[in-house]
Order: sequence, then structure tokens, then C-alpha cells
Amino acid sequence: MNRIAPSILSADFARLGEEVKNVIAAGADLIHFDVMDNHYVPNLTVGPVVCEAIKPYATVPIDVHLMVSPVDSLIPAFAKAGAGIISFHPEASAHVDRTLALIRDNGCKAGLVFNPATPLHYLDHVMERLDLILLMSVNPGFGGQSFIESAIEKLKIVRRRIDESGRDILLEVDGGVKVDNIGRIGAAGADTFVAGSAIFGSGDYAGTIRSMRAELDRCAR
Repeated sequence: MNRIAPSILSADFARLGEEVKNVIAAGADLIHFDVMDNHYVPNLTVGPVVCEAIKPYATVPIDVHLMVSPVDSLIPAFAKAGAGIISFHPEASAHVDRTLALIRDNGCKAGLVFNPATPLHYLDHVMERLDLILLMSVNPGFGGQSFIESAIEKLKIVRRRIDESGRDILLEVDGGVKVDNIGRIGAAGADTFVAGSAIFGSGDYAGTIRSMRAELDRCAR
């Protein structure tokens, strides 16, 4: 099953609740919630208060991506605010295994995020704690960037690792995902697709999501 996860980083923040409601009605499977701290990445976005504010509008899971360092102190706050999935970058944690356990202990699914140049060896000893692996196909910090092509080979490697593990782990990709490349990305092994400006900047949320699903179906044949 393919999942479309619109990133509210590209939504109209003046009417964020309405944007969340509309994009879910248009066919979104998850709401992707980007958290940046102006420390781990050179941008500052939103925190648990905003997550809690959109929760009543989100009838699908809120997929929280923590681009923050240190990371552990924010996990209970986002879990309490309504996150369904919390993912983080291994470089931002002093103890990756402990951080994954903390996410699960707070009732959320746990994910690990890899920047374009981050090696995959962090997966070696934690696969049994993962519900999601997120590969960044841009360098994190800003929306609207172009897809980095080397992410295709990295997706193939991670897909093999997930399949060999026998575990039900989502493989998510984030950065530069659009209608014209989502089919190739899915063919490389991704099953969960974060898209911000491609959806919220389209003027037709439902039509864009339908086109994305059609491309995924076409390239899967």
C-alpha cells in the first residue's frame, strides 16, 4: 500500500486547520509535520503547541519529523500533543536505541531519518525497534528543493534491508517528490511519500494526489 503524506511546511499557516482538513479530504494518508530548531538545521518552524492545535482536524496519523538536537526532551511533548509517528536523525541522539525506546514508550511509532550523506550503518542494530525509515532526498531545512538523484540507489538498498528483515517497516522519502518523479521513487522501493509544495502549491489537492497514485500504479506494472 502506498501512502501520501502532505507536508504542512508548504501549507497556508494562516488557516492551518482548514488546510489539514482539506488535504485529508483530498486523499492524504498521513500529515507530515516538520519540526526544525534553527540548530540542527538552519530554519525554525513549529512545535508541540501547533501539533496539538491541528490534532482535532487530523483524522489520519500525524507523522512528526524532528530535525532538532538534542531530540529526547521533545519526544514526550509531541506524543502528548497527538503525534502518531515520531522520527529523528541519528546524529541528533546520544543513544539511538534509547531514543527509539523512548518514542515507543510514549505510545508512538518510531522512525529513523537519513540525510543524503548519512551512512546507513545506524540501521545495523536497531531494525527491530523501527516502524519507519525516512530517507531525505534533499538536505533538510527548507521546502521546495529539487530531488537528489542519489536517493534512488539508497532507497533500493534500504528496501532490500527491510525485505530481508521480514519486518513491517514503512520506507518513506521526503524532498522534491512530484507527480513526474514519484513513479521512479516508488519503483525504487519507497511506499510512503512526503510532498509539500507539489500538493499545497498545486491549487488542486485531490487532483494532484490522484495523479501521484496513478503514476505509482503505472510504474508498478
